Amino acid sequence: MKSGAFRDFIDHLLGRGRSAVTVPPLDGAFKPNNRLEEAAIGLPAAAPDNLVQCAGRVLYSSGTRVRQIDFGGAGSAHVEQEMGGTILALAASPSGRLVVATDTDGLSIQEHWDGPRRLMASGQAPSSPEWRNVTALAFADDRTLLVCIGSTRHRGNDWPRDLLTGGRSGAVWRLDMASGAATLIADGLAYPNGIALARDGSLIVSESWEKRLIQLTPEGRMQAQPLEDLPGYPGRLSPSGRGGYWLCIFAPRNQLIEFVLREPVYRRAMMQEVDPELWIAPALSSGKSVLEPMQGGALKQMGILKPWAPTRSYGLIVELGDCLVPIQSLHSRTGGRRHGVTSALEHDGSLWVTAKGGDELLGLALT
Repeated sequence: MKSGAFRDFIDHLLGRGRSAVTVPPLDGAFKPNNRLEEAAIGLPAAAPDNLVQCAGRVLYSSGTRVRQIDFGGAGSAHVEQEMGGTILALAASPSGRLVVATDTDGLSIQEHWDGPRRLMASGQAPSSPEWRNVTALAFADDRTLLVCIGSTRHRGNDWPRDLLTGGRSGAVWRLDMASGAATLIADGLAYPNGIALARDGSLIVSESWEKRLIQLTPEGRMQAQPLEDLPGYPGRLSPSGRGGYWLCIFAPRNQLIEFVLREPVYRRAMMQEVDPELWIAPALSSGKSVLEPMQGGALKQMGILKPWAPTRSYGLIVELGDCLVPIQSLHSRTGGRRHGVTSALEHDGSLWVTAKGGDELLGLALT
């Protein structure tokens, strides 16, 4: 037995190292609050997902449609475009070019918001099914698009299965919008789910199943690991007005899920015999069925939910400084409604947030 395998065996026997079921506490910049839960009533939206700013407009995806927030009216979304398939990610270039990734067509492009849409023609971009599982997009400049593909084994909405099967088939690509040439930057990643360009030209990538942020050189070499062992699963990144970034944590970690992730026999049986909605796995929302797991730990005493109650879903967004150090966080805690935060965008002094699990689009004033 090799030393690494022997160490893993001992760790598993003693419940330490990678076999430990401990979860980092919400402390320091992650200290819990109710800033997200107590924000003003937002816009109702069906599973709002990815926010982008395109030529002065704020757009977001919702199912198969791209919608525009109407700031001049009652704050409702009044303009929308039907894309034909479930939208997985959006990106807008500095010149106003909009790229939409769907689970049916892969990538499509609009030179302007109200212009015609065209698909990436065959031969311009890889046509393999993995391009229909994009999780995040970001423009490095007007010509270069960075693409995160979460998994080549499981489709977008099946991400809990990818986590429970130990998925490490994600990749990051660079796409030349003029020539259509695609270049693989890194692969073998554990569900890359957010990407941003750092000031030094390196790439910041959230690797969800490793609960960390990694920093890659433009050629794809590992440069640094700025954040690790996060208390939840990191998702999309967006620039903040103070020179840093907003990081969405789309689901929480807890001891029970950590324990299940270390029991392959149990996981296989659960996935074969139990409805996916009831798996012991992270979720974007919870409390919708009496059959959900972990409700025994969330009992109310004297009419108050225990603050340490475990939960499958949570609302959390974190502001990082320019050195990727956490500065502050906004929470919707156990028992809250604004869970499953998948995207954030600063615009005109406000922070817009999609609570995908809560079917709500929130606008928070920044002070």
